[in-house]
Amino acid sequence: MRLFTGLAAGLVLVAWATAPGGAQGRGGAADDGDRAVADGGIFASGWQGRVDAGAAKQGMTVKDARLEQKGDVLHVKTGPAITYWNPANTASGRYTVKATFHEPQFMNINDHPHPYGLFVGGNDLDSDNATFLYCAAYGDGRFIVRGFGPAPFQMNGRRGGEAPSVNRAAGRGSPVTQEIAITVDEGNVSCAINGAVVATYPKSEVVADGRLKSTDGIYGIRFAHNTEGTVSGLSVTTN
Repeated sequence: MRLFTGLAAGLVLVAWATAPGGAQGRGGAADDGDRAVADGGIFASGWQGRVDAGAAKQGMTVKDARLEQKGDVLHVKTGPAITYWNPANTASGRYTVKATFHEPQFMNINDHPHPYGLFVGGNDLDSDNATFLYCAAYGDGRFIVRGFGPAPFQMNGRRGGEAPSVNRAAGRGSPVTQEIAITVDEGNVSCAINGAVVATYPKSEVVADGRLKSTDGIYGIRFAHNTEGTVSGLSVTTN
């Protein structure tokens, strides 16, 4: 499934997004439709967004989700599954991209967990040939590593995996926080959640036909549909 583009600019960043259509995590339902967000759009200077192809075919755009920046915090609410990025945010060579994701009320606008996380290696993001790799966490202890190449691909299976380091919400409506980091070195790509590595792949399995063009590129954030949360501390360091 490919992504479709919508662009906007503003002063505040709040983001909501979902996993690729047809690649939802455990608990997805056929009637789990995208719920458009009121007063949606992108309200963060320089940021862009792209909804998944399935949502675009239903006529949905970035205006059906909301990304707003308040100070140093990005607020997100979806709407359709969506990917957000600022073209100025790039990483190459050996690097680590990290951010802290906070879901104030677990499953407050859905009846099952939905993921959110980081992406790296973004190339051609404003076209049908967009490629990137993302690592995302659920508030029930699971995580997924997936990407677009430009068709969707899965690194750790359709249902993802579980790891002790992935935080679990106490229950529906309770807060849950995940610190997610993706590290690229000479030979591997790894995802760490709350300080513990949960997945590592040889770079040759990530940069390949039908996957990434390169691990060099834009980094950003991705949210599943019908999800709300905040992002803070989005940054990159060279290794």
